[in-house]
Amino acid sequence: QIQRALRSLAIPLDRLHIMKTHMIRDMCKGLNRHTYAEAKVRMLPTYICSTPNGTEKGNFLVVELCQSQVRTLLVTLYGDGNLSPQMMYKIFDMPESIMQGEGEALFDFIAQCVSQFLADTTSSDTINSEESLPLGFVFPFSCRQTQLDKAELLSWSKGFSCSGVVGKDVVQLLQSAINKQELSHVKVVALMNDTVGTMMTCSTEGRPCEVAVVADKGSNCCFMAEAHLVETTEETSGRMCVNTEWGCFGDDGTLHDIMTPYDECVDEESANPGEKRFEKLVGSLYLGEIVRHALIALTAEKALFTECDAAVLKEKGVFTTQQVLEIINNEDGTTEVKRVLEVLGLHPSERDCGRVQQICRAVVSRAATLYATGLAAILSYMCRTREMEQLMVNVGVEGELYQGYTRFEEILQSVSKLLAPECTATFLPSRDGSGRGAAMVTAVALRLAAQRREVNEVLAPLRLNRADLEKVQALMRQEMEVGLGRDTHATASVRMLPSYVCHTPDGTERGDFLALDLGGTNFRVLLVRVTEEGISMASEIYVIPTAIMQGTGQELFDHIIDCIVDFQTKQNMLTHVLPLGFTFSFPCQQVGLDKALLLTWTKGFSASGCVGRDVVHLLRDAAQRKQHKGLQVVALLNDTVGTMMSCGYDDPKCEIGLIVGTGTNACYMEEMKNVGTVEGNEGRMCINMEWGAFGDNGCLDHIFTHFDRIVDDSTINPGKQRFEKLISGMYLGEIVRHILLTMMERQLLFQGRPCPKLQTKHIFQTKFLSTIELNGLALRQIRAILQELELDASFEDSVLMREVCQAVSLRAAQLCAAGLAAVVEKMRENRGLEQLDVTVGVDGTLYKLHPCFSKNLQNTLKDLAPKCNVSFLLSEDGSGKGAALVAAVASR
Repeated sequence: QIQRALRSLAIPLDRLHIMKTHMIRDMCKGLNRHTYAEAKVRMLPTYICSTPNGTEKGNFLVVELCQSQVRTLLVTLYGDGNLSPQMMYKIFDMPESIMQGEGEALFDFIAQCVSQFLADTTSSDTINSEESLPLGFVFPFSCRQTQLDKAELLSWSKGFSCSGVVGKDVVQLLQSAINKQELSHVKVVALMNDTVGTMMTCSTEGRPCEVAVVADKGSNCCFMAEAHLVETTEETSGRMCVNTEWGCFGDDGTLHDIMTPYDECVDEESANPGEKRFEKLVGSLYLGEIVRHALIALTAEKALFTECDAAVLKEKGVFTTQQVLEIINNEDGTTEVKRVLEVLGLHPSERDCGRVQQICRAVVSRAATLYATGLAAILSYMCRTREMEQLMVNVGVEGELYQGYTRFEEILQSVSKLLAPECTATFLPSRDGSGRGAAMVTAVALRLAAQRREVNEVLAPLRLNRADLEKVQALMRQEMEVGLGRDTHATASVRMLPSYVCHTPDGTERGDFLALDLGGTNFRVLLVRVTEEGISMASEIYVIPTAIMQGTGQELFDHIIDCIVDFQTKQNMLTHVLPLGFTFSFPCQQVGLDKALLLTWTKGFSASGCVGRDVVHLLRDAAQRKQHKGLQVVALLNDTVGTMMSCGYDDPKCEIGLIVGTGTNACYMEEMKNVGTVEGNEGRMCINMEWGAFGDNGCLDHIFTHFDRIVDDSTINPGKQRFEKLISGMYLGEIVRHILLTMMERQLLFQGRPCPKLQTKHIFQTKFLSTIELNGLALRQIRAILQELELDASFEDSVLMREVCQAVSLRAAQLCAAGLAAVVEKMRENRGLEQLDVTVGVDGTLYKLHPCFSKNLQNTLKDLAPKCNVSFLLSEDGSGKGAALVAAVASR
């Protein structure tokens, strides 16, 4: 019988694995916004998003509601890594009548304890009674928390049943009671349970504790979860401490097969049968009772106490967990067992003593094993959700069972390692209970609140409201009119250059066309075939050597003709005369579809004898010199017009082109009657806005921040292309870098440690913004990016850097949308429409690769131009295909 009883209390390893899987499944259910209500493992958010970093300092008041006491503490932190806090405390016994009376009386009693404690401590000049004194409240009951300082009680336990509290905000109840005591300087800043307090107590500088297990009368665990997985809150960045409330695990029957008859008896006799099944297997409130029922059953089977009366065992509560621990901790024979049993009035034989010790050890070992299984579930979940191969983590441990059972930590360590071999846990015993931890939570909350105010102050100039964007939209519209006006065009910052492209594709275009694309060190030649079935392309890339880029114009254009001849030869098209479209991405003054004067070279080009000359003419002259007759240049365009035309072939409603990449620009189809710089009033013409220079006349100075000015001053063209410098990929990384430098100076990043690498210009590339802002990207991956830059960033630093990147890229998208809103509204008004349906052909790495840019742009545009239904179509090769289509439309 004894062996059978011991076997029933031993759980096989494969069953522990199943239990671990069930717990992880229930944890996920508790975190999910759709299923949390039915989850047994409640996974309650605590709104604690950071562990201490050692810089916390000041005086903090703590009130801890214990089993039958109120514990008050005054904790002074010195910013020394929290290694030597000064603590004063006082314990007040609580009358039982208060534990079961009215809620108001309970909170009044707690407030009176605070008042009495402060009267005793402030008299010694420890703190200035005029100073604000933040208070952390340890409230060890299940609450639904919606903020750090707002929590509704879900249910009482541990002998409490005060009326009028369930469903109420306990922080507000305590604050009201404190206010009644005329303690106006005491403010309740944070509420937590004892488990969270334990985790924070065990955190010191350089050694964050991210898990806590309480093995006491009740049982619980908390851990730092990835915030974006805690779907029951709005928080998406960083981590948040989740209070698992795992005591209810198994209430759905998943633990039924490991429940012994002894466990069933304990459950039936409890105040809440069928509830808190896991807690009743492991909590020290119940272990003595499990042993008592096992001894009753074995006595009835004549396996124990055959020579004495064991009726005393039928009395509930007669066998305590403390006595169980005394029995199993004494490894030297059965002397202690005999003493304990004799105190109960039993007269055991030597054999009885040995068997009772075996049962006690089995019950407590099982509890330790179940704790280890629950912990293994949490560690494996953390490892998986952080996308780590190996997890190393500190676990704070507290409670009667941990302190009272000598083998508890050994079992916790070995079993959790068996079940979660990918995780290594270091166990840290909690010092000073959860009170010191509550002071830490309060201190961290104040540190983060102060940091939040400073961060908001730094980022405030980048955060644009609707009125700001409407003003930018109105200014863009105003500048467009100036650029289109015959008399005002010369002084306009938004140039509104006529492209002489007067039609978009209509689908009837047919034939073979050549396209040239010159916009950088690489030069492309394309053969584009337009048939009824669609468009096919062949292309080749040719390099332009630096010597030719910076030599004479004749050498440059001769080189281009050589490349065209080479390409046509390879395509067996040398004798064919094909219409050619030329994408020339340098500033030009266009005076006809095939006539454009180069205004200035950019992008490292400086070929002599070209500025002020007609680019098409230079190309034709080179063809003549090279005696190449198969060249018929019909159109010259820039990449923005090419993008519109490329998308226009697939969507006839595409009448706007947008580039948001290294630079930014837009074009659109304007009514000819509004184009004052070109003769004629009939039809439409595509206008190349050159909007990157919007604001060069100072009209955007009000939204230029300190960071924008620094970036602008360090460019090769200060004061020029100012709109582009707020939006395009070439500059966003630099804006972020300067914000990070300011935050470092203000000790908001890297705890104020210097970071020489961040002083390097262009070290923070715009592609990093895209990666850092990827939704759900583990902070570990952000840290890896930052380590590439030799930035030693904490998780808090990573969260803050993501916020900076988001602020900069959001503003860029919003400003781009404001410019586009001016364009679509002008088109709608031009055409006298109630509602405009139009498509924007769009190209550029920032728009295509950034995870949020396109969505932010589209949402803002919808808000600023509600009467315009705007679709976006990604361009495929606007410079090549678009150039050919301009030639095709011109030929048509």
